[in-house]
Amino acid sequence: MSGHVYHSLTALVGNTPLVELRHLDVPDGVRVYAKLEGQNPSGSVKDRVVVGLLAAAAREGRLRPGMPLVEATTGNTGIALALLGRRLGHPVHVFVPRNVFPAIPRLLRSFGAQITWVDPSEGMHGAIAWARAWAAERDGLMLDQFGNEANPRAHYETTAAEILRDLGRVDVFVAGLGTGGTIMGVGRRLKEASPGAKVVAVEPHPGSQVQGLRSLEEGFVPPILDLGLLDGKILVRSASAFRAARELTRREGLFGGVSSGAVLHGTLRWCRRMRRGTVVALFADAGWKYLETGLWTTEAPDGDEEALDDLFWW
Repeated sequence: MSGHVYHSLTALVGNTPLVELRHLDVPDGVRVYAKLEGQNPSGSVKDRVVVGLLAAAAREGRLRPGMPLVEATTGNTGIALALLGRRLGHPVHVFVPRNVFPAIPRLLRSFGAQITWVDPSEGMHGAIAWARAWAAERDGLMLDQFGNEANPRAHYETTAAEILRDLGRVDVFVAGLGTGGTIMGVGRRLKEASPGAKVVAVEPHPGSQVQGLRSLEEGFVPPILDLGLLDGKILVRSASAFRAARELTRREGLFGGVSSGAVLHGTLRWCRRMRRGTVVALFADAGWKYLETGLWTTEAPDGDEEALDDLFWW
């Protein structure tokens, strides 16, 4: 058995595994693979983004030793920044809506981040405005994950490259819609490799809470998001996401987070239209921070919420 020795925490970011999901109800000719981003150091895909944003700021001369790092976040980006930023000697201040899962602030504080709470009614527009003002007043660096092109570039250069290295060809890529960075960066590179590849976004229904994902209908469209790159968008209700997360653990033994459940649900919906092909579903994090929700122990009420999910094509 061989192993590896790493000399920095950032060296552990990326090169996450792809695992075939072999116990799903999909057509015989369809193969589904999950990209397990929960195996990054802080536990989510956002480690890639933070490393990319900090590297870009350093190249551009905007990152100085010891300067405060600032971001608006609902969870995973803040956690990744708190862990990786402070390891590089930077204090971290995050602006967080109050309606996040309870484990999020505990993780942020455990990694040393300072938190300013934002009223949920202000949405991400409000959190971003507060963060930008704080950074300007205190000579801090705001990473701006929603508007910084280094976000999708990180996925273009790492996540997509790993998928192509490991599979060679991908027919459909499915990912949740948060900042838009993952689906833009990966989708662009996969389409360059195979122009016929489909890129499908999973988004919560307006009013549904799926941690890590956001509905464009609620008024905030990330500047880095180009809807023209998408071939489809699936709106998923929280009950469907919860049920799929439980099924992922029961059938495949994988412990995915809430957004991973949403992505799995969307992936299965899309696969019903296929006869053959290779599908990659990106699972942004694992389920550990959601244990207090009772997601794996409380059954959702019976109902045909799948009939209420909508599928759009452009």
